[in-house]
Amino acid sequence: MKKKITVLPGDGIGPEVVQSAVNVLDTVADQFGHEFEYSYAKIGGVAIDEENSPLPSETVRVCKESDGILLGAVGGPKWDTLPGDMRPEKGLLGIRKELNLFANLRPVTAFDSLIEASTLRKEVVKGVDLMILRELTSGLYFGEPKERREENGEQVVVDTLYYKRSEIERIIKQAFELARVRRKKVTSVDKANVLESSRVWREVAEEVGKQYPDIELEHMLVDNAAMQLIRDPKQFDVLVTENMFGDILSDEASMLTGSLGMLPSASIGSTGPGLYEPVHGSAPDIAGQGKANPLATIASVAMMLKYSFGLSKEAEVVDKAVSTVLEQGYRTGDIAAEGETTLSTTEMTEKVIAAMTNQAKVTN
Repeated sequence: MKKKITVLPGDGIGPEVVQSAVNVLDTVADQFGHEFEYSYAKIGGVAIDEENSPLPSETVRVCKESDGILLGAVGGPKWDTLPGDMRPEKGLLGIRKELNLFANLRPVTAFDSLIEASTLRKEVVKGVDLMILRELTSGLYFGEPKERREENGEQVVVDTLYYKRSEIERIIKQAFELARVRRKKVTSVDKANVLESSRVWREVAEEVGKQYPDIELEHMLVDNAAMQLIRDPKQFDVLVTENMFGDILSDEASMLTGSLGMLPSASIGSTGPGLYEPVHGSAPDIAGQGKANPLATIASVAMMLKYSFGLSKEAEVVDKAVSTVLEQGYRTGDIAAEGETTLSTTEMTEKVIAAMTNQAKVTN
C-alpha cells in the first residue's frame, strides 16, 4: 500500500514528537511492505513567523492532496499578544474547517501499568475505556458574530454559539455507530437546562437514538458529566458533545490516564483525509530538551493506520508496542513516579520500535 502523509510539525515539542511518530510509521512500512510518502508543511506559530499566516494556502493544498495528516502541536506564549485572527490556534481551527473534519475521536484508556500515575484512586481508574466524540467544526468556536464593540460607551464582547441541525445530527449518528462496535452505550452531554442549542441537541439525540434500538442512550448535563468522569469514569462508553464542552471534558479525562502525554486523537469527516494529533499542547517550556512524551503521537499514528488507511493489523502492532514498553516499566518524566528512571523522547521511541520489531520476530 502506498499512502501520502502530510506532516505538520507545528510549534514547541511538536517537531520532536512528530519525528518519533514518523520513525514508527517507517517501521510499519518496513515490516508490512507499505510505502509512506511524506510532505512537510507549516501551521501555527512557525507559519506566522515564516509565512505571516497561521494557515498558509500551500498548507491547505498539500493537506487536501494527502491520504492522512499528522500534526504535532500549535501555539505558545510567543504569539499570545497577536490579534485573534493571527493566533496559532486559528490555523488549527482553519484546517479542521477547510477539510470538514467534524468528528473528533478521543479514546481514553487507562493502562494497568500506569495506574499509579493517575491522581485518582486505583479502583476508580482501573479498567477505564471510553471514547469522547467532540463536534469539531461548528459551535462557539466558529459562530459569527465574534467581536468586540461599544454599546452606550461600554465595551461589549460577543461570541456566538451556532449550530445547524444537520451538524448536530451527523455527529450524534457517528456516536451511535461507534457505540455499536464498542459496548453499545451513548451518553449525550449538553446544557439543556440553560441553552437553547442544547435543547435542540437533546431533541436530535432522541430522534437519532430511535434508529439504533440496540444502543442505550442517556442524557447528562455537562457539569454533572465533568463530575462523573472523576467519580465513576467506568460508567461511560461513548460520550458525544458539542465543540467547547468536548474540548474541556477530553482534557479532564486525560488525567484518568495520568498525563496528557498519553492521549491520541483523530479528526475525521465524511470524505477526504483525517487529521491525527496528540491531545497535549506545544509545551514550550520543555521544547528542544528531549523530555516530551511521544506516546500520544505514536498512538495517533495507530489511529491513522486504522481509520484512514484501513490497516487494523498494523495499528494493533503499534498499540501493543506502546502497551509493552509501559509494562516493561519505561517512562518519560510526565508519567514517572518519584525515583523512577526516565527516558528521553528519542529513547522512548526506540523502545517502542524495538517492541514492534520483537513482535514481528515472534509473528514470523
